[in-house]
Amino acid sequence: MTLRQVDVFLAVARERSFSRAAQRIHLSQPTISEHVSELERELGKPLFLRRGRTVALTEAGRVFEEYALRLAATAEGARQAVAELDGLGHGSLLVGASTTPGLYVMPGIVAAFRARYPGIDLRLQIANSREIEERVKGRDLDLGVVGGHAVGPGEECLAAGLLDELVLVVPPGHAWARRREIAPEQLAGQPLLMREAGSATRSLTERALQRAGVRFLAAMELDHTEAIKQGVMAGLGIAFVSRQAVRGEVAGGRLRALRLRGLRIQRHFHVIHHDARRLTASARAFIELLERAAPRPTAARPTRARRA
Repeated sequence: MTLRQVDVFLAVARERSFSRAAQRIHLSQPTISEHVSELERELGKPLFLRRGRTVALTEAGRVFEEYALRLAATAEGARQAVAELDGLGHGSLLVGASTTPGLYVMPGIVAAFRARYPGIDLRLQIANSREIEERVKGRDLDLGVVGGHAVGPGEECLAAGLLDELVLVVPPGHAWARRREIAPEQLAGQPLLMREAGSATRSLTERALQRAGVRFLAAMELDHTEAIKQGVMAGLGIAFVSRQAVRGEVAGGRLRALRLRGLRIQRHFHVIHHDARRLTASARAFIELLERAAPRPTAARPTRARRA
């Protein structure tokens, strides 16, 4: 049994597909099949049930998966421990961030980190919150930075003190453009531009408005904050977006930002990682820099909260 076989098995188990596993770990599908077959011959049991284009774990596969996960975590921990012999002089760090922190908070943090630790190869991946959470669960990322996140099984929250607020933005010619706030009931009938399903911004907006009993009309779904801002400026509707995302447009007069009377829509950006992965020195340094540089609330923040 080799670590490569274990990695291949886990990729197929996670993707429930030989072809998707091949894409995920950059191997050919025949090579994936060969590794799985060799592992099954050694163990003397089939690990997968083939169901057309998808597969499912057999009973033996489910038993083996538990041990395979431990093997993979141990191997990753060993690699990281050896890499840290050089301290922060060398190494790598892969960070994922949801759209808002990824576009409007992380670039400055990444630049500061690279200036301080030039020997660390820091890479940033940006996707919506759901995708980043899945990549953390799949151990594809060292850290994930997401908004309004509830800690899930196998995840650990390392910091939750980076505060963000969603504001209502309207174009300069809108009837509300000169106002600082409006009554929540005034949203009824207004065309609201929304992010796609899986976006933390969308989930937070919908929950906040529903809890407040606010009626709203989702007029259009767009899959990027920049598209939302352009849509508002073009007069397609109004939108709730992060204050971080519209600083430039508000300062330049291209958008107006206001609040709903009696309703603040706030969230924290959480830093998460897989609790089976060892937290590296470079990851700890990144979190420390992020906490110092990013906006934070004045209240005490929870740290290292974990849910089994």
